[in-house]
Amino acid sequence: MKFFWCVVGVVLVVEGIPWFLSPQGLKRMLVQMLPIPEQTLRALGVLLMAGGLMIVYCAMHFLER
Repeated sequence: MKFFWCVVGVVLVVEGIPWFLSPQGLKRMLVQMLPIPEQTLRALGVLLMAGGLMIVYCAMHFLER
């Protein structure tokens, strides 16, 4: 459980960096995303989650040895 909360904390830090460094730029990017269809955004989300799971799997199985 300790590892889980460490990962959640790191994710929050990484997600917060763009908001801290360039809030105006991030707001512009979000406005530009409005015309993108929801189906496209969902597909992108699934691909990103799958990529993240692959990275975690590889890190846990190949880098621990």
